[in-house]
Amino acid sequence: MDRWRGRVALVTGASVGIGAEIAKSLVQHGMKVVGCARNMEQIQKLAAECVSSGFSGTLIPYKCDLSVEDDMLSMFSWIKVQHQGIDVCINNAGLALQGPLLSGKTSAWRTIMDVNVIALSVCTREAYQSMKERKVDDGHIININSICGHRVVNNADAHFYTASKYAVTALTEGLRQELREAKTHIRATCISPGLVETEFAYRLFSENPEIAVATYKSVKCLQADDIANAVVYVLSAPPHVQIGDIEITPVEQSM
Repeated sequence: MDRWRGRVALVTGASVGIGAEIAKSLVQHGMKVVGCARNMEQIQKLAAECVSSGFSGTLIPYKCDLSVEDDMLSMFSWIKVQHQGIDVCINNAGLALQGPLLSGKTSAWRTIMDVNVIALSVCTREAYQSMKERKVDDGHIININSICGHRVVNNADAHFYTASKYAVTALTEGLRQELREAKTHIRATCISPGLVETEFAYRLFSENPEIAVATYKSVKCLQADDIANAVVYVLSAPPHVQIGDIEITPVEQSM
């Protein structure tokens, strides 16, 4: 990770869960991390924790609604002015809403696509343009996907979310192909976790929190820092090594 010391990373959805752990880990390894989310209070608290822990990097909170393109474009413009640009982009932000294919609300489907697919694509495009503009040829774009991006779970509440994650799988591979055609050494990686114990299920089952509790008790779940460790592993690979897709699941998880 020494070559990333002092360089700039963007982590979306950095206020809680996996995103917060990734941001903290990169700061610990000496990076300047722009952590974006709608909840500034939680990111500011995390930034203070990084300072009190004596980490060599810096966490810079930025308020951004990833369902609004102008917010994202303004963020990248601000990063350019304040920090020259992005060297690493971690597309972590994602959400699931209950919306079965036979009875779900169109508004829920649109929200899922806006955050899980469109925002990821906008941040990817802007990060690449930032790297290209500054002639950064060793940058890295990492998409935090899901095992739902590789197989369909027999759960109606997760089917549209699953479609959005299949899109992330396709987008990551398409990105790798376009980067090769562009004759750049910028890398693209997909990390696909199984069941991780975060606030995710509680948000999905907000009206029935007992379902979330039962889900997380069903197996010994992954923790957010397991995914952060995977991000560090990917970034630590030598520049000539392309890590395409990593699936990480609890040993006890059946799918």
